[in-house]
Amino acid sequence: MKLTCYGATQEVTGSMHRLCSEHDCILLDCGLFQGRRDETAEKNRKMPIDPATITNIILSHAHIDHSGRLPLVVKDGFAGRIVSTRATRDVCEYMLPDAAHIQESDADYLNYKAVRNALYKQSEDKHSGRISNRDKERAKKLLKQGRHRLDREKIASLADAFKLAPVEPLYRMADARAALSSFEGIPYQSPVMVGKEMTVSLYPAGHILGSAITIITCKDRDGVKRICYTGDLGRFDKAIIRDPTLDFAPEDRNIDLLIIESTYGDREHEPVADLTRRLGVALNETLDKGGSVLIPAFAYGRTQEILYSIHELYISGQVPRVPVYVDSPLASNLTRVFSEHPEAYDREAHKTFLEKGYNPFVFQDVLFTESVEESIEIMKDQRPHIVVTASGMCEFGRILHHLRYKIHNEKNAILIVGYMAENTLGRRILEQGTEYQLSGRKGEPPMMRVFGKEYPLKARVENIGGFSAHADKHELMRFVKKSNLDIRRAVVVHGEKEQSACFAKSLKAEGIDAVVPRRGETIAV
Repeated sequence: MKLTCYGATQEVTGSMHRLCSEHDCILLDCGLFQGRRDETAEKNRKMPIDPATITNIILSHAHIDHSGRLPLVVKDGFAGRIVSTRATRDVCEYMLPDAAHIQESDADYLNYKAVRNALYKQSEDKHSGRISNRDKERAKKLLKQGRHRLDREKIASLADAFKLAPVEPLYRMADARAALSSFEGIPYQSPVMVGKEMTVSLYPAGHILGSAITIITCKDRDGVKRICYTGDLGRFDKAIIRDPTLDFAPEDRNIDLLIIESTYGDREHEPVADLTRRLGVALNETLDKGGSVLIPAFAYGRTQEILYSIHELYISGQVPRVPVYVDSPLASNLTRVFSEHPEAYDREAHKTFLEKGYNPFVFQDVLFTESVEESIEIMKDQRPHIVVTASGMCEFGRILHHLRYKIHNEKNAILIVGYMAENTLGRRILEQGTEYQLSGRKGEPPMMRVFGKEYPLKARVENIGGFSAHADKHELMRFVKKSNLDIRRAVVVHGEKEQSACFAKSLKAEGIDAVVPRRGETIAV
């Protein structure tokens, strides 16, 4: 057997690993690369393998950096099954169409911008090279239907007239729907065939609703081989979902190759038990000043954790009850999916909420918004309030509009509750905002570019890293040392270069041969 790593190698996005036996090629995850637009667009469009050669795909969980290229491979010839847990399948029914919508919207905007600039050029004064504001507004109006909606037909027609090559989305909504028809949701610890003499069993990974540790058993001419792919491992003792599995079935314990994530391979999180208290302190500090709190959060997982903790704080009276806006249609839908899978909750969630007849995520102070108009009304709200909205790394979505309104007011706070990848606006806000506060907020505040305009980062920036859905270095080692797996070798993935290298070193100190692969590198099992 051979393993080839095509994504999440010395980085944390684009998870995709191919496992080939004598008869079959299985793909472990098929995620989008995220980061700088130009770099990631190139990576995402160029599939390193022919999708038609893939027998089946095993999906560890529904986060887009693990699932986001599924519509692309189906579009390009993949005809097998996508095997996941049932909860992951249900989540993907919303996540993949949303990803397709983003792809289409990005392409529409880039095409609009190209045609608009061509119209500007056409209207320039021949002597000064300038264009009047009136002509600018006329060009914009020509390309729109109403104030916000782009006129695709007009843009396409003018692009053709100007001989501009149109930007095509990576995939469309129809491709996402086609991918969803390939899903097969299976229960945990229910082995299924995924190839000739190849079976897979899924175990709870504790990372997010439906996330799974994958155990693949394959019989070939050299005997039986077992591969364990952690996907993303979660933290222990966190709210809502069960902990990462440590007790594996006897037939799944002898592992020839462990493929393990390392997002925080050399970092330590805050204690889980302190997270709700920390959140309460951060909320009170801002609300007491009459400010509002903006929380950029992933629609899937982090939003539900934040709602769970705020609900606890409201019930206990530790935080004043102010409106909580969940300004993300996707997050609203995914919260509904969370509510439909109580079988995945841990004992504490059942005791705190379900046994008392409460929904952990829906309470009287929460308002789920759907329309753009509702989102705009939130931005006009001058009362203290809390906004939880996407995207989690501040790269796109409604978070950008809220930043425009709140980032320059020192009464407000931006609460960072998750990982911010390199080269994202979220990372810049976190690093420069933290540095500004450590300086005593002296001098000019750092400037943040949002929708092409610079804004001073006067809002307080606070980081509660313990909300991360990823295990830290101690929890990763707890999985390796305290599980009943007998691990022979390890491949360290899904971590920036330094994090992966440090965790590989920790594994070697435990007597486990560990390597950090390069993208495209093949490893014999």
